[in-house]
Amino acid sequence: MAVKNKVQLITYPDSLGGDLRTLHDILIKYFSDIFKGGIHILPPFPSSGDRGFAPLTYLEIDPAFGTWEDINEIGETFDVLVDLMVNHISRQSKYFQDFLEKGRKSEYADLFITLDKVWEDGQPVEEDISKMFLRRPLPYSSFKIADTGEEETVWTTFGKSDPSEQIDLDIHSNQVRQLFSLFFENFSKHNVKIVRLDAVGYIIKKLGTSCFFVEPEIYEFLDWIKELASSYGIELLPEVHAHYSIQYKLAEHGFWIYDFVLPYMILDTFINQSNEKLFGYLKNRPAKQFTMLDCHDGIPVKPDMDGLIDPAEAKKLVDVCVGRGSNLSLILSDEHKSGDGFDVHQIRCSYYSVLNNDGDAYLAARSIQFFVPGIPQVYYVGLLAGENDMEAVKKSGEGREINRHNFTVEEVEEVIQKDVVQRLLQLIRFRNEYDAFNGEFSIAECPQDEVRLSWKKEKTWCELNIDLNTNKTVIKYVDDSGMENRYVV
Repeated sequence: MAVKNKVQLITYPDSLGGDLRTLHDILIKYFSDIFKGGIHILPPFPSSGDRGFAPLTYLEIDPAFGTWEDINEIGETFDVLVDLMVNHISRQSKYFQDFLEKGRKSEYADLFITLDKVWEDGQPVEEDISKMFLRRPLPYSSFKIADTGEEETVWTTFGKSDPSEQIDLDIHSNQVRQLFSLFFENFSKHNVKIVRLDAVGYIIKKLGTSCFFVEPEIYEFLDWIKELASSYGIELLPEVHAHYSIQYKLAEHGFWIYDFVLPYMILDTFINQSNEKLFGYLKNRPAKQFTMLDCHDGIPVKPDMDGLIDPAEAKKLVDVCVGRGSNLSLILSDEHKSGDGFDVHQIRCSYYSVLNNDGDAYLAARSIQFFVPGIPQVYYVGLLAGENDMEAVKKSGEGREINRHNFTVEEVEEVIQKDVVQRLLQLIRFRNEYDAFNGEFSIAECPQDEVRLSWKKEKTWCELNIDLNTNKTVIKYVDDSGMENRYVV
């Protein structure tokens, strides 16, 4: 099965209408000819936190969202993409709950990374920890075992609570690999065509390293899981938030990668009204990528952009974004901060709002995304030109809620009539249907305050023209009769 070179949607199972069945109804009613690339459904599994990213199992769908039958139905019309958190599982999972009860006598004990698997005597060493790329103050959590009253400490890369809600899996364990095999078999049975490997960069724990994207060990695991997925006709998309050079290494190994650099580069293009950074980047990037502007987290800055941006210039851009209502997530690990203390990990916002709720600028940004080589993904908030949800941030205290608004059926019916949304749907149709996007890409010579990108395949040809002073966007293309046409986006 090949990934289709067409536009995909990213959505939570409950973000468009409240559950999977309603999502299916909305997709068929409004978007049946729009998301020909597929639907990425963010974790619909039972979960104990992080909005689905602390899953208890992949063998069930959370009853609040629906059933596997609902996924099956969506998969009849659209290619379905789901996440597999290869690095961790919920502490509420039956596997870890059994470990909490029986400790080392649990049949699932080997799924987890007790500290003696890292340090021989089970005692953490500060010098080793200081080299690690940390996502929380310490990369482990301690628990009391019910049967013995003894304390066990296990590896926990992620989690805001202490002890963590997300328990790391030992990918060297045969038990873990058997579990992954079971999950892939289940995905295959239910029409899942693509699996995103979430947090895969953290799977190798090796002393003396950052414990992030440890080479060559990570490739051994990726090769194994790629073979497993292929045996079920499933494509893989490793998700790694890291310096762009790491993404390029994955691309060299034949994997699809995420273009986490593009959202910032496009934002810079419009805020500074200059194509310089964008064009410099596009000349060297691999083509086998999934592209995005917005997602459930934020616009990546560090460490993804290290070496591509000047911290002082980036700080100015971030200040503009904050002035437009964005909030920030910051880097915890000192080694990933700039010498001047610049520590922005992600800019959290709706992409529509960070462009000042300007429909022309927003559609120009989407046009660049769609013309850049790769598989374009459109996040559901971006699809509906949603604005920053300040109320949700205030209510939850979670900065990421700014771009996670749940739309009711009535809201979807209302906002789909908006001019900017209708224009976006027209643009998506053009990107899906025009054959030149399967040909050769080129960047045209043009002044710094313009963007010109083009595609050519045999007799078909199209060129994107954007005036960065006015955000006016025009696509020139050759129609079926060989006549040149203009499409004002």
